[in-house]
Amino acid sequence: MNTPCYPVAMDLGVCQLRNFSISFLSSLLGTESSPLSLDNSSSGASVVAIDNKIEQAMDLVKSHLMYAVREEVEVLKEQIKELIERNSQLEQENNLLKNLASPEQLAQFQAQVQSSSSPPSAQQPGAATQQAAPSAQPASQSSGGSA
Repeated sequence: MNTPCYPVAMDLGVCQLRNFSISFLSSLLGTESSPLSLDNSSSGASVVAIDNKIEQAMDLVKSHLMYAVREEVEVLKEQIKELIERNSQLEQENNLLKNLASPEQLAQFQAQVQSSSSPPSAQQPGAATQQAAPSAQPASQSSGGSA
């Protein structure tokens, strides 16, 4: 039973669960057919035995699937924690850069942000501020790299 498994934890868990479930159900239905042949005289008991085995198999599949989901949740929680820490670090860096920037640099940056968010026809009047902004921008970026 060679089926391709994927590097993502959830896909890998599902793939492993699928392989296990197929082999488990095959062994369950293949090798344990002797009790079913003994119950040929009473078809009701045979149906109950099959129903019980199906229920057991479904419970096993459910437990393995829940295990795979729990593992994936733990991975995602760890990623969320790392992203929150990274966001906090970037916010601190942003605040530091804002504090180190001169009022002229901040004004030029605000003008550049406003001109980039406005429609192209509105950018023409602010051409003078856009020309001044690039000279101040590298200075603030270079201070950010050393911080």
